[in-house]
Amino acid sequence: MNGLRVSDPLFVTPLESVVRRFLSSSLFDSELVTLRMPVDILERDGMYAVKADLPGLKKDDINVRIEGNQVQIEVRESPDTAAPTNGDKVLRQERNHAAISRTFSMADDIDDTQVKASYVDGVLQLELPKKASSAARKIAIQ
Repeated sequence: MNGLRVSDPLFVTPLESVVRRFLSSSLFDSELVTLRMPVDILERDGMYAVKADLPGLKKDDINVRIEGNQVQIEVRESPDTAAPTNGDKVLRQERNHAAISRTFSMADDIDDTQVKASYVDGVLQLELPKKASSAARKIAIQ
């Protein structure tokens, strides 16, 4: 007898049914907030263009750091300080007030003196000019 087992949805054991429901359910989705920062990176005309979706933030919550060919986008969202004042009770709070950071390595170093950044309608846009590469030069041997 071989070890191959064919699964027939009409003949599922009770344990199998429980395990399948557990693994396929969104049991944890309602309690855990997934931190995401979808990013598009394009290369054009001696520069990189980066777009990162960061909805619902203030621009002061976003930090961009450039070091060589590394680009780091870091978000530290400040929590709402306004608590309910008129006797309201918070029943559910799903909005996230956490930190997320992404770092990307570009093929070329970035000229950090020429970087442009803007944040409009929840989208961070970066223009990252490539640093002019120094031409190879011949070294005289003495």
